[in-house]
Amino acid sequence: MTAMNDTAGLLLAMATTGDQAVSPWVQLAPFVFILAIFYVIIILPMRRRQKKVRLFLDTLKVGDRVVSTGGIYGVITKINERSVQLQIADKVRIEISKAAIGGYQGQEPVAPENPQ
Repeated sequence: MTAMNDTAGLLLAMATTGDQAVSPWVQLAPFVFILAIFYVIIILPMRRRQKKVRLFLDTLKVGDRVVSTGGIYGVITKINERSVQLQIADKVRIEISKAAIGGYQGQEPVAPENPQ
C-alpha cells in the first residue's frame, strides 16, 4: 500500500507546477508536432492523389477506353466540361460524370480507394 502512495505522491508532485514560468511556446510545441505529423501522413498524400486524378481527367480524349467507378466499361464518344458520353454497346450511349471515370480499361485505377 505504501508503494502506491509513494507513486501517487510522485505523480502529484510532477503534476503540480512550482514557481517556474513555462514559456507558451513550449506548451504549444506538442500541438504543432501533432499537426505536422497529421499533415505529412494525411493531407500530403491526399493532395498528391487529387492532383493525379485531376491530371488524368484533364487528359481524357475521345476514343479512350475507360471504366467508370461503378464498373461500366465503354469508349468515350464525347467530352463536356463536367460529363463524358460513353458508348457501352452498339448504339447504346450513356452520359456520366467526368469524376466517375476510374481509369483506363485493363489498367489499375488512377487513384485506388485504399492506397498502400
